[in-house]
Order: sequence, then structure tokens, then C-alpha cells
Amino acid sequence: MDIVVCVKQTFDTEAKISLAEGDLRSDGSEPIMNPYDEYAVEAAIRLKEASGGQITVVTVGPEKAQDVLRTALAMGADEAVWVDEETSFGSERLVSEALAAVIRRRGSFDLVLAGNQAVDDGSGQVAVRTAELLGIAHIGAATGLSVTGTRLTAQRDADGDVEVLEGELPLLVTAQQGLNEPRYPSLIGIRKAAKKPIERVTLEDLGVASAGAQLEIADVALAPGKAAGVILQGDTPQRVQELVAALRDTHKLL
Repeated sequence: MDIVVCVKQTFDTEAKISLAEGDLRSDGSEPIMNPYDEYAVEAAIRLKEASGGQITVVTVGPEKAQDVLRTALAMGADEAVWVDEETSFGSERLVSEALAAVIRRRGSFDLVLAGNQAVDDGSGQVAVRTAELLGIAHIGAATGLSVTGTRLTAQRDADGDVEVLEGELPLLVTAQQGLNEPRYPSLIGIRKAAKKPIERVTLEDLGVASAGAQLEIADVALAPGKAAGVILQGDTPQRVQELVAALRDTHKLL
């Protein structure tokens, strides 16, 4: 089975995040692989262990983004492709076009895996856009995954129940928390990954036109602190009137 996994580098979710001059900062901590993408890499490795095959990991970003490719290689991926692009944050169109171009260049593939969303922007658009560009179906937010022959079966949460979906390969599937427990890279795996080549390509190589970031972050602010609760006085009709007035005039919810 030929599997492609799309990964992204994000800030460390365990690090202390601060807000300075409108920017989120995680001073003193190294960026990591997006946690949802870790589930995707682990799923690919388990499918390879069960049925054999080849795993290629792909990322779009600056030079530092190669670190997540090394992590995936240390976990058990076979090949890695880095799309060298400094201004991809905020442009889901650009990233999805680059990923689709890398995958198409391979000639054939059976399965594309990715995280359900990234923890830094949470857009959840890139994988879906990539599937559309590749002309294949996708299954989102998978919490279970198995492949028999050319038939893929996925499970996902559905309001406390489990939804089961099936489809013919090739498919794109995004991984949700609960799909698996990602493994830690072994020392031997880390050493081997350090020696493996990473293919570097540019947008020009892929024939993708860069339009720059298409999303402008106007402002970033901390959530307001919770105010003390208010106990309404009086009889029931009076309390109802006060509640409606507060929702309409103070909180602008009506």
C-alpha cells in the first residue's frame, strides 16, 4: 500500500503560551508535529505493519519544518518531502495546492492521511481541499480505521454513537483524537532518520503560483475573564423580564 501522510509543524501544546504585541509566543520551547498529524502517522505505520507498503510524509513550511519530517521518519515512515515555503501560514489554498502537486507527482497512491485540524489555526480546510484537488473522496475525523484489499472502513464519533463509513481506495482520511496512541520514536529510529535524505521542492518546481497569505490576522486577544454571576431578585415574571433585558441590552444575545 502506498500511503502519503501530510504533516505540519505547530507550537508545543504543553508549552506556556504568551501574548505579546498581538502575536502568540511560546518562548523557550521547540515547535512540534501537530498532534492530530501524529495520529495520522501512527495510523499509516500500523497499516504498513499489517499489510506492508510505503509511507511518504510531506510538509509545507520553512526550513525548520523539516524537524517534523525527521520525527515521522524516526517513527517509521520511509520517505519525506519538504516543500520549501516561508509564507504558507494563513493560505490553505496554497498549502493544499502544494500538497496535491507533490502527491500527483508520485504517479500513484492508495491512501492519503492527515490530521483533522491543526492546533495553531484550527481551520480544518487543508486536507479537504487537497482531496478535492486530487479528485478523490475523503472521510473526516476518523477514530477507527482498517483496510481490507481496496476497501477502507472508518469509524467516527456521532453524538455519543459510532458512525461507520466505507469507501474504495484511493481515499483521503483525516485523523481525530482517539484513533490511536502515537508511538515514541526509538533511539535507533532517530539515528536512522538523521541519515535519511529529505527531498526539497519549491512551489516553482511544483508549478504552483504563490499568492502569499490569503488570511490576515487583524487582532489576537486573551479571552475575557469570567464575571461573577448575578442572582435575579423578585417574583418569577420580574426575574424573566430582567433576564430578557440583560440578554438583549447587556450581552447582545437577542
